[in-house]
Amino acid sequence: MNKYGLIGYPLGHSMSPLIHERLFALSGITAEYSLIEIKPKDMEREMNGILRELDGFNVTIPHKVDVIPFMTAMADSAKRYSSVNCVKNSGGSFTGYNTDCDGFLRSAELLPLSGKVLLVGCGGVGRMIAIEAALAGAELTIAIIPEDTRRAQLLMAEIIAMKPGASVRIIGVREMSGSYDLCINATPVGMYPKTDACPVNDEIIQSSRTFFDVIYNPTETQLIRRARELGKTAVGGAAMLVYQAVKAHEIWYGGEFSPEDVSGIIRSVEQAVAEMNRK
Repeated sequence: MNKYGLIGYPLGHSMSPLIHERLFALSGITAEYSLIEIKPKDMEREMNGILRELDGFNVTIPHKVDVIPFMTAMADSAKRYSSVNCVKNSGGSFTGYNTDCDGFLRSAELLPLSGKVLLVGCGGVGRMIAIEAALAGAELTIAIIPEDTRRAQLLMAEIIAMKPGASVRIIGVREMSGSYDLCINATPVGMYPKTDACPVNDEIIQSSRTFFDVIYNPTETQLIRRARELGKTAVGGAAMLVYQAVKAHEIWYGGEFSPEDVSGIIRSVEQAVAEMNRK
């Protein structure tokens, strides 16, 4: 039996087993997917032990950077973000990938990423989204809290180095106003259990065209709900979560999935999150 898993610490409740087991079933592959908690101090021992028995594994906080020294090779996506969330084991050789960017780009492929974009937040996933938006040709505005000023400045310099002439500006979250082709939330604002919060005001929601929220719990955040009530296109984080897993299966064994297959899994994740919150 093929063996895969997710490493992180602590893991708590995760949607990964549900998603990956569905993907294996669709591929007709008999595989085991496990949640493997590894403390940072035990990383070297486990990389040379139990993880070598896996055909591949996903990586989450706090190990996305810590695993890099153990990689035999790094895909371009992992090099670009200095972050690994997917590993393929080929006879003891580990290749690191970053499928978060694939998850975002695929779930947002019908959104105007090359237009006038407002991104709220610049850490972690926000950094990745900022870079991908800039590379796509966006006129990018990054809204931040004061504590993230230095981080945002470094990110802007990084973007300009990658794409000279890129359109990037930084504003404070209190300065947000106007209309955008795409408004993206890359912060925890609105995440369960504080679901009444919204990262942008109603003026921006009313005047902007499309919306993306990285949060998948709840499946319909205040931002997504308010946008949809106005008839706007709005995509939640469950799609990104599933599509990054789809990319992992493509990497691990060449898996192929139809849009209908993926949509079905996204709905299953949304239902599972809703049921979890009702308990």
